[in-house]
Amino acid sequence: MKKKALYFCISLFSLSLFIFLWWLVTDGLGIFPAKALPSPAKVVTTFIAKWTKRAPDGGTMPEHIWASLKLALYGFFLGAVIGIPVGIMMAWNHKADLLITPIFNFLRPIPPIAWIPLMLIFFGIGQTAKAAVIFVSTVTNCILNSYSGVKQAKNVHLWVAQTFGASRWQMLFKVAIPSALPMIFAGLSLSMNLAWMSLVAAEMLAADKGLGYLIQYARMMARTDLVIVGMIVITVIGAILNKILSTIEHAVVKGRHMQ
Repeated sequence: MKKKALYFCISLFSLSLFIFLWWLVTDGLGIFPAKALPSPAKVVTTFIAKWTKRAPDGGTMPEHIWASLKLALYGFFLGAVIGIPVGIMMAWNHKADLLITPIFNFLRPIPPIAWIPLMLIFFGIGQTAKAAVIFVSTVTNCILNSYSGVKQAKNVHLWVAQTFGASRWQMLFKVAIPSALPMIFAGLSLSMNLAWMSLVAAEMLAADKGLGYLIQYARMMARTDLVIVGMIVITVIGAILNKILSTIEHAVVKGRHMQ
């Protein structure tokens, strides 16, 4: 508890120092003009006003958040539901490994953002293209981390299970998968970050709602304060989603360990 309290105090101090320095170079000393770097007070005012006002981009902040969040979660869950079983199957079944790994290794180096033009050609400017980009960015890391997690299962644990008469399926579900859970959740956390990043990038190219669209529109209108508001909202939502994943991981992995 003392370590957590100390960490919280240090984090609060560093954040307060950052905001103070931000205020100092804007409203305090006037080093940066308001159009180049708005003050913290201006950003807060814009953030509050954007929750009810549609100007200048035609949507309120809740509308933009919901448009981005529902697509991000849809693509993320689809990638996780498909990627985790595929990664486990590749690690546990030698034939599946030989069949899928060459294709996976060919596609893995391609960054998620590079898929955006191709998905727009395939699916057009719409929700499906963005969901497909998020799916691609999510499924790759889910496959990789699930594969690595199962492969790192200790042989001695598998040998003990086999000695006590466990079948191959029991060894998978009772030994290999539980030991792979930390790696699987690490992949989910990374996939969530990539999904969010890919979605915002896709919305900057083709969208009429969403946080990426908000940032792009504000940039064209030279509204730096609105750009910073969009960036802060993305940061906060990403932190909340990662915290949710971390809480689930803590509950699931501990439960397995206690069993």
